[in-house]
Amino acid sequence: MNKTRGFTLIEIIIGIVVIAIVIGVVTAGMGPLFRQTVDPWQQVRAAELGQSLMNEIMARKYDEVNTASVRCSEGAGACTVPEATCAGPGNPLPDTDGSETRADFDDVDDFNCLGINQTGLDNIFGNAIDTAYYNGFTAEVRVSETVANEAKQIDIVIVTPQSQRIEFSGVRGNW
Repeated sequence: MNKTRGFTLIEIIIGIVVIAIVIGVVTAGMGPLFRQTVDPWQQVRAAELGQSLMNEIMARKYDEVNTASVRCSEGAGACTVPEATCAGPGNPLPDTDGSETRADFDDVDDFNCLGINQTGLDNIFGNAIDTAYYNGFTAEVRVSETVANEAKQIDIVIVTPQSQRIEFSGVRGNW
């Protein structure tokens, strides 16, 4: 008569421990990969947001003095220069005593020192962007004069929910 032999309790416990160690090693190695799969999506969203904000700023006139037919360097008034330094993100809107809103921004300098959190993300028409899609994103805008009366540099930094800073720069000429 053949005896069938099974596993002892000790063999089963050792097998469970070995399987648990293998699963722990595999999941610990895959954990960072899961985070990296989110980064490209966040970078695409940041690029969309940065390009949209840059388009909005570039669509504005160069200067408060500029008109449709006269550049500030050619007109009666002198060109304005944006503030030299800005506080950190989230500071009050620039240009006036705080009564001016983003909808009132009519030139590039108005965007200097602008800090936007996810509740202030509007498109160029002033309509709110879906905050669920940009949850945790912030934007910072700095404008500086690069060439006297001829060009201003626009620097935009989009900060993703993972605190990755993605920078955009553009130059708005006085024409």
